[in-house]
Amino acid sequence: MAYPPRRRARIEVVAMIDIIFFLLAFFILATLETLPARGLDGQLPASASATRLDPADVVIVLARNGAISVAGAPLDHQRLTALLRDKGPRTQVTITGAGAAALADLVAVMDACRAAGITAIALATREVGA
Repeated sequence: MAYPPRRRARIEVVAMIDIIFFLLAFFILATLETLPARGLDGQLPASASATRLDPADVVIVLARNGAISVAGAPLDHQRLTALLRDKGPRTQVTITGAGAAALADLVAVMDACRAAGITAIALATREVGA
């Protein structure tokens, strides 16, 4: 009795490569953080001279009512200064917030940054017409 010749098993790598690319794309998109303060209630002020900046080490959100938060945690001016002092003077800070936030509140936040020794302070804006 003659047996048919044995065929070697084939592993299809095309399907495996597809799955690897899907996983890679998923993890890239999941870890990509383009807007650190997504939950902002309000609209950023517009600026015709705005330029793109590198992502900041600390993003301070200034609400319309003057409340301050960092990474979703509400802070007062003293705790903000202490947090920034712990991070060091080379920390890059971006202040974002509602367009209707009072100028006095913005100056108070900038004073807290300067009291901590921070000199790299940026203001988040949106492009005109965006």
